[in-house]
Amino acid sequence: MRAGVTDYPKFGLRKKLNMAITLKRQLNDDEKSVILKQHGRKCFANGHAIPESEKLQFDHIRAFSLGGASELDNIAPMCATHNKEKGQLSLFDFRIKLRLEEFFAGSDRLTLRDLLQYLKKTNELDAFGDPVAVTVRDLEVVVESPNVKLKAPLCTCPTTGWRYFYATLPASLIDSDDDESDQLGLQPRYLIFEKVFDLFRHFQAHPVLQPSIGRVVGSRIRLFDGQHKAAALLWNGRRALECKVYLDEADLRLLNQTNIAAHDKYAQTRFFSSVMVLKLGSQFGADFAAYRDIEEEATKSEAGFMKWLKSHDTLQTAGQLNERFRSFLYNAVLQDGDNKLARLVSAGNRSTDDHPITLDMLSKSIFASFLLREPTEESLTAKDYKRSQEVANVVALFNMLDELGFHAWNAKLGSANDQQRALTRMLRSKSMMAWAELLRDAICAKLDIHDSDEKACCFYRDLDDAQLKQVKKVVNRLISWKRWVSPTGDEIDRVLSDNKSEVKQWLKAHGLTTGFLLGAAE
Repeated sequence: MRAGVTDYPKFGLRKKLNMAITLKRQLNDDEKSVILKQHGRKCFANGHAIPESEKLQFDHIRAFSLGGASELDNIAPMCATHNKEKGQLSLFDFRIKLRLEEFFAGSDRLTLRDLLQYLKKTNELDAFGDPVAVTVRDLEVVVESPNVKLKAPLCTCPTTGWRYFYATLPASLIDSDDDESDQLGLQPRYLIFEKVFDLFRHFQAHPVLQPSIGRVVGSRIRLFDGQHKAAALLWNGRRALECKVYLDEADLRLLNQTNIAAHDKYAQTRFFSSVMVLKLGSQFGADFAAYRDIEEEATKSEAGFMKWLKSHDTLQTAGQLNERFRSFLYNAVLQDGDNKLARLVSAGNRSTDDHPITLDMLSKSIFASFLLREPTEESLTAKDYKRSQEVANVVALFNMLDELGFHAWNAKLGSANDQQRALTRMLRSKSMMAWAELLRDAICAKLDIHDSDEKACCFYRDLDDAQLKQVKKVVNRLISWKRWVSPTGDEIDRVLSDNKSEVKQWLKAHGLTTGFLLGAAE
């Protein structure tokens, strides 16, 4: 078995290790020989061989300063590089940190299911997601699989009447409530590296106060709340998790809304991300389809849909419903198969080197400037209803930005590269908010849109190929503005940290004006 989460379970599971680790005394040659006999000449961090020419480093697996044993079986060899990199982490924590980095390097859209698959692949988990039979006998729930049988008291929610049970479930029975090809899952977000690692260290010294929450789906038990907690416990070597599980009679729509609201409004981790838009947009889209199919209303519109939805979903405020409407629009743009720039949009609420654009940035810039984000009164069948055309136009704008500049995004090139330096400046949050408004004003002028109400919905219309070519010329002027590639340390780097209004004024004062975007000289 590779160096992993279960081969040293006694280390690091009692104390939170947040101080530097130092040996109490120097090891003698005999003691070093004992340690090398146990571990081999391999770095404890990731198991790589340490060359004979390299001096060995030794340190505690569990911090001596925080109660770690001083016996030789609590000391391991390390290479000089990893010994320096680990900083104040214990060897055990540092090794898990490296493995987490390896796991998260595969994608920025990982869920608990991906971790379960990873641990199974590395032979640290025998199975997960085994089919179960769940039966209710009197006031007792019986859960059975080929290898597990357990019983739990039956509970009933006094508000909804839904039935559920509490149990400590082996990992072999657990799966993540991800989307399937034929149904919407309730897992509302992807795993976040920092949160998993922080909780991994937290649970070495602290109890689990709240269970993970799941539901019975057919013959599977799927968790949709507490996946970071579950992931952290799995990395700590736990192979059974405390869970609250709803039986499959729970209303999926209400459960989904409750789960999203809990993460969005109350969770400590900020949740406004593209995965939330996907969840909200998908649910909203299903509701929209149901509304279109009803026969009570002769004329159907987006505004009519919102009124219908409010009457059928009295728990949601007008603000929450508007947020879901906007998520529906964002989802339509981001999930469009032709959208080339979408690959740079982060699945989480933070930008990364590979995904430098967040949904928050888009909602305050391009979406704010080019999407009509309020429900319209036009009949869904009227010629004036242009929502599909608007989405297509915004996708076309995304593709222009990609073709004319952002296709070349490569964070590894750094600020020494002119093009990368320019793109990085364009994707600064306040910068993006400012130039999006300037771009809208110039595009409106190019398309002869001057009425203020019309400018607010400038893409909510048919645009032919000739008009899109005119839009592309404006976008090209934006990306080719010379100040984007000014040397590192230029005044622009300081200004882009200011508020949007100041950034916009500075950009205009230094040549990024409507006139320039329309073709005038700087």
